[in-house]
Amino acid sequence: MRTFAVFGDGAWGTAIANLLANQTSFSVRLWSARAENAQILRERRENVRFLPGVTLEPSLQLTTDIDEALHGVDLAILAIPTIYLRSTIQRFIGHVAAGLPVLSLAKGMEIETFLRPTQIVEDVLGPRPTAVLSGPSHAEEVSRGLPTSVVVAAEDEDLARGIQTVFNSDRFRVYCHSDVKGVEFAGALKNVIGIAAGISDGLGFGDNAKSALLTRALVEMTRFGVALGADPSTFMGLAGLGDLITTCISPHGRNRRVGERLGRGERLPDILQSMSQVAEGVWTAKAVYFRAASMGVEIPIMSEVYRVLYEGKSPHQAVRDLMRRGPKREW
Repeated sequence: MRTFAVFGDGAWGTAIANLLANQTSFSVRLWSARAENAQILRERRENVRFLPGVTLEPSLQLTTDIDEALHGVDLAILAIPTIYLRSTIQRFIGHVAAGLPVLSLAKGMEIETFLRPTQIVEDVLGPRPTAVLSGPSHAEEVSRGLPTSVVVAAEDEDLARGIQTVFNSDRFRVYCHSDVKGVEFAGALKNVIGIAAGISDGLGFGDNAKSALLTRALVEMTRFGVALGADPSTFMGLAGLGDLITTCISPHGRNRRVGERLGRGERLPDILQSMSQVAEGVWTAKAVYFRAASMGVEIPIMSEVYRVLYEGKSPHQAVRDLMRRGPKREW
């Protein structure tokens, strides 16, 4: 793999494109869905909206043309939020070569279908090798060269190892995995818990509450994922526990910020209207709530997040209801 197209010029797409372009032997293109965004990137050589202060690599090519982006590429990389993924890649139909491998960076579930991002790709673009890159990896830190470790999962081991080789560097370490389901579920579910962690912070709770929240949330995430065929050990790794910690404690976390503002009494519509980036957990909470209910899987924390988001439940009341649940064994 030597030629790459990154689709999506948000913070994460820009950081990944820059990461690859830093290696002089690679040809990397960053595709923007909007011409005005691409123009600013060309003029400033900086993503001033989503990743300010980070200079784009001189070799990074910028385009809004799908055919130009895809010409001769070895790997298409999708840095598109799940809620926009289907509508965006429908524009690629007829342009993407059969069998072109696709790497997804998305962390969410499609509400209407409950499909994972790699499933959406195959549903729209047809069967092809797919992989997912996930783990604790804020764009703000990766773009500054701070040490980061993630996991790439694919059913095709050669594809996973190929991506691992391409991305590995002295500041970005990639581990291989075969549990695509588990990695994608973990990445989606931790965003819902990130909202819960933010609510805890917004309410002024302490370290005791945050630690208990993360511990019990990991149990819920594992229970839910295993019910859908995931490997339980996946949730103890970078895609699960690792990403959960980062999402719930970092000031960069969009989902945590949504929860924090909810905990302080702001309304969800006002919060979303003021944000320039997508907080995937808001949409994943709805998809997960109804799927868990249909399967009879108990997810008390994520259920309360849904009720706060969509039923107007008071965060204080949600916490009281969680704390007053009937006595349980820990395991």
